[in-house]
Amino acid sequence: MPFSPLYFLLFILLLGFLLAFVQVGLLTVAFDKLGLSAHSAMLLLFSSLLGSAINLPLFSVKAERPPEMPEMPERLRGLLRHTMQEFTGRTIIAVNVGGCLIPLFFSIYLLRHHPLPLDQVFLAIVLVSAVSYYFSRPIPGLGIGMPIFVAPLSAAVVALAINSEHSAPLAYISGTLGVLIGADLLRLGNIRQMGVPLASIGGAGTFDGIFLTGIIAVLLA
Repeated sequence: MPFSPLYFLLFILLLGFLLAFVQVGLLTVAFDKLGLSAHSAMLLLFSSLLGSAINLPLFSVKAERPPEMPEMPERLRGLLRHTMQEFTGRTIIAVNVGGCLIPLFFSIYLLRHHPLPLDQVFLAIVLVSAVSYYFSRPIPGLGIGMPIFVAPLSAAVVALAINSEHSAPLAYISGTLGVLIGADLLRLGNIRQMGVPLASIGGAGTFDGIFLTGIIAVLLA
């Protein structure tokens, strides 16, 4: 199998969880607050899911292996990725479709369909980016890690404080772009010392990162 049994089982459980999430209505509430129809919401949901498996290479940089890189436990290797690529001294910088491009285009869509002043959007993104940068940490051999609820909580608080009338779209935009900028783009300088063969912008996995950040931020706002 191209994926480990554990990874495949978690994928099936995650898919079932998302379908149940839709039935309960939490995702429906979130997408309603963003002005999406049920059809558009499902299209965004499954596009993000499928796109999370696609990384588009941009360029490569020379990198170094950390002097004491911890060995990854065998039981976690299939969980984190289906193959552990060998580090050859260079790191490929890529962009993840589901975790970066789709949230970016959807944020542009929200900007075009909601009366959000650009100065408020800029301020919200800067604040969430600063929080994301502060709480994110480089993990040798893996990439950049950050507690999952830090970004959505900060995005919801910032959005409510800046523009309570349109807090939902502002929370999504600042939450997703704030993570992409603060935890990914501003951390590219750390990539050279982590010994990873691939560094994907927005690519730690859509549903444990960018997607959940946006949705949770909208629900809290």
